Amino acid sequence: MGADRGGGGEPHRDPEPGGSRPQTSPDHLVEDYVASLTCNPMDHSRRLWDLHILNIPTSDAAAVAVLRLHHSLGDGTSLMSLFLACARKASDPDSLPTIPKHYLRRPPASKRLHAGAFTGLLWLSTFVMIAWNTLVDVLRFTAMSIFLNDTPTPLIGSQGVEYRPKRIVHRSVSLNDIKDVKNAMNCTVNDVLVGVISAGLSRYLSRRYGEDLSIGLLLGHTDDDDSEKNHLPSNIGLRSTLLALAELMEGRDGETKWGNFIGYIILPFLIMGCKNPLDYIRRAKATADRKRNSLEAIFTYKGAELIVKCFGIKAAAALCHRVLSNTTLSISNMIGPVEEIVFYDHPFVYLALSVFGHPQALTVHFQSYMDTMKIVLTVDEAVIPDPYLLLDDLAESLRPIKTAIPATS
Repeated sequence: MGADRGGGGEPHRDPEPGGSRPQTSPDHLVEDYVASLTCNPMDHSRRLWDLHILNIPTSDAAAVAVLRLHHSLGDGTSLMSLFLACARKASDPDSLPTIPKHYLRRPPASKRLHAGAFTGLLWLSTFVMIAWNTLVDVLRFTAMSIFLNDTPTPLIGSQGVEYRPKRIVHRSVSLNDIKDVKNAMNCTVNDVLVGVISAGLSRYLSRRYGEDLSIGLLLGHTDDDDSEKNHLPSNIGLRSTLLALAELMEGRDGETKWGNFIGYIILPFLIMGCKNPLDYIRRAKATADRKRNSLEAIFTYKGAELIVKCFGIKAAAALCHRVLSNTTLSISNMIGPVEEIVFYDHPFVYLALSVFGHPQALTVHFQSYMDTMKIVLTVDEAVIPDPYLLLDDLAESLRPIKTAIPATS
């Protein structure tokens, strides 16, 4: 979902959304319209994409453009590349947008040279570690597809959740704050985002479990009171399906083919109250470092490809549905332009991407654009009736993490 400031030209205009609810704010009108699109199947006899122009001023922009595409057209990176190929820099209409390149971590040259006689031993130990981690992750993925599932929580969707309408809400946070945490903790942006999700979900679930204990806890509570009270049960097993680009995992320096090259990573989350907010980042970094030393994404992608060839697309779809049903949420992070872009002279204020149609009640997407990071939630309101509170918890979780850096690092 993208927004621009301009409203010129004469494109096809959709009917005014939410006409029967004039008292609703413009932001909610747009959200209601997008929610209606999530339960309105696409006509497969026509093109597998449609563009909706909503000339409604919202709190973020003067108009909103909603581009809906079928996932069979390509993965997120392919579709984003196509979109950016049609856009231009606002400062230079003849130039394509600049995207930060993906660089694989490699040890410094001095360390590689000093390895000397131990090079063979290092390679052997690395091979054993990667092989062991991959074996464990593939076995866990197989178990998730057969019988293993997450602890029941208020975030788990019920049967048929994929057919219900989804509300898509978003919030912007500072990308510079995320980079400050990244530099201070010697980790990656993705590590920080996973830590923010862990902190935000812990805060939200603590409130939800507190409501079950006593509805009176909600009366007159403040953010400080809420952060001090921990109503989380022990040993919550919560996992997400991380959508990883298998081509990048193979180390092809970002040169990806067009299509769907998505592998799955089962990522466990720390759900508990931490006195030190940086503990969420440390745990996320430890988990991510282990996943980087695993070929889980490549194996799941190649495995799905093999199943399609041997048993057909329906068998692969059933496997994907089973794994997603047994995990609580899906997460993904998309890298966007570092400068403002225009599309046919219409400047974009923000980009917000998401997906729907999968059997989960919660999906978290991150989209960077200029100096901001957009947090995008796609929720089933029958399961998560307060998506704005969850969005607040995720956005606010970055603040104590950022504040804790000077005194702790």
